[in-house]
Amino acid sequence: MDKSVVEAPIVISFLQHESIGVDHVDIRDRADHLATNARLTVYWDGDVPVAQAYYDEQVPDQFGTPETLPPDPQGSVSVVICTRDRPDELARCLASLPQQTLVPDEIIVVDNASVTDETRQVAQAAGVRYVREDRPGLDIARNTGAKSATGDFVAYTDDDVILTPNWLRRLTGAMDTDDIWGTTGLVLPAELVTPAQLHFERQWGFGRGFSKIDFGPEFVQRHDRFGIPAWDVGAGASMAFRRAIFDKIGFFDERLDVGAAGCSGDSEMWHRILHAGGTCRYTPTSVAFHYHRRAEEGLRKQLRAYMSGHVAALLVQNERSGRRANLRRLYLSLPIHYLRETLRKRREDEPSRYLKEQVLGCIDGWKFYRNAPRPDEC
Repeated sequence: MDKSVVEAPIVISFLQHESIGVDHVDIRDRADHLATNARLTVYWDGDVPVAQAYYDEQVPDQFGTPETLPPDPQGSVSVVICTRDRPDELARCLASLPQQTLVPDEIIVVDNASVTDETRQVAQAAGVRYVREDRPGLDIARNTGAKSATGDFVAYTDDDVILTPNWLRRLTGAMDTDDIWGTTGLVLPAELVTPAQLHFERQWGFGRGFSKIDFGPEFVQRHDRFGIPAWDVGAGASMAFRRAIFDKIGFFDERLDVGAAGCSGDSEMWHRILHAGGTCRYTPTSVAFHYHRRAEEGLRKQLRAYMSGHVAALLVQNERSGRRANLRRLYLSLPIHYLRETLRKRREDEPSRYLKEQVLGCIDGWKFYRNAPRPDEC
């Protein structure tokens, strides 16, 4: 790689043959509150990120291999953004869509029970479709978006995300064979200005590396004993599906991603795809930037919700697939993990940061599933 270095918020790019990539320039120009000190270094080859290192780490020895720009997907494309009472964030996300090198056939904003009328106003000002869903719940909103979509492919992102120009082309173009039912992309932090954001990115970040990964039958077989780690597939902030799979395996489970159910509706859907014999592809050349929660209290609530959703999703997956491995993870692997973490922190005299929230989240998820109605009761 050419050792010319360009300094910018969060990232320092090693570039090859080109000046700074268009993805990087657009992000810097559009986000006024990006960090001024680079705590995370991301190495780019043109407009494709290939490796990263934190400020206290060495330069990575291995780099991902950039891929050529894929052909357009074989069919029409709908983009769905689910949002609730965050008009400013929604406007920022929508502003990154006109620059897409693949123009979507439609953009749908699903207003998930917002209190004010500002979401509708932002959507109308951007010239996109506005759909109101009065039942609160992210997976309810995702299903409303899928049912409203007319495209052969449905791509999802969140209102707290900024999209790079080739995000949609690479995300949907990666479904280049019929066995690829869904895709996810690389999600990098849009800013790292608080300790909470840095902790989240280091311990819970959405990135899954810089090399393409296919999660299919071999992945399922390899992890059959203690449950398929479907969460490894990617992040719901950047995912796409063939529209036809919803007719084949059903829509998102609406018990998840609402209230005490926490999160994990996305990973439950990926689990269902894998269980049905499909393949999910992680394509890191499709890049999005996510604004992590800045406040400590917000992060605590988020991690509790994550673990609540994780446990609820394990039970839902067992219910749907009959794979007892999900129960082994819940009743064996997770307790052992948290016991080891507790002992390690005591031994090393390390503060038990966020451990309590995670354990309480596991309990929340178990209680929620026990009391939630089954699909045939809803």
